[in-house]
Amino acid sequence: MVRLSVNINKIATLRNSRGGNNPNLVQVALDCERFGAQGITVHPRPDERHIRYNDVFDLKKAITTEFNIEGNCQEQKFIDLVLANKPAQVTLVPDVLGQITSNHGWDTISNQAYLKDMIAIFKNAGIRVSIFVDPIPKMVEAAATTGTDRVELYTEAYAHHYHQGKELAIAPYIQAAEVAQSAGLGLNAGHDLDLHNLKYFAENVPGLQEVSIGHALISDALYYGLENTIQMYLRQLATTGQ
Repeated sequence: MVRLSVNINKIATLRNSRGGNNPNLVQVALDCERFGAQGITVHPRPDERHIRYNDVFDLKKAITTEFNIEGNCQEQKFIDLVLANKPAQVTLVPDVLGQITSNHGWDTISNQAYLKDMIAIFKNAGIRVSIFVDPIPKMVEAAATTGTDRVELYTEAYAHHYHQGKELAIAPYIQAAEVAQSAGLGLNAGHDLDLHNLKYFAENVPGLQEVSIGHALISDALYYGLENTIQMYLRQLATTGQ
């Protein structure tokens, strides 16, 4: 079964919009675990517009499932945060300052030497490393030489084209996944996966181990409730994966 990691950035956004601690981010994370999520993902950014750096310390103390911290390792503050908390996994994303959401993967060819150095820092601390990549075979191939444990396929293009033709939309991801498998890389995926497109993706992408879903899941929870929504997403993954 493919594991579901719930990204709780949007819960932090809602909390920050009014100040105070409502909703309580840690309690929501614990409830996500209790409702069946197999992991919690956060993506702190320098402006702390959603996840605050202090949140990461609070969450690390509380959650019992897999903790995944995403972010840009070009920021020393992010590196220090990850090393101080030692999550199960760090996902390296090439964001730029002020970016609304992640919108591209690493160029693992031109950034080869840099990624090797960064990945070694986290792996030496006992943290599993995943790097965000586009579904381009040569980028996956180059990722395999950086020392990373996994790649996370950026799925916005799949989600965008899914309703126009799901077979064509998923084809690059199948190819990228096959390259990852051949190279011995673990495989994650995330961005714009939802209740409409998730099952088909998980059923057809070989070797998929984990999906990280935030915006769509939290939006669905407004209608269906958090517990029911998590169960709905888990059902999309129930008969898929390894």
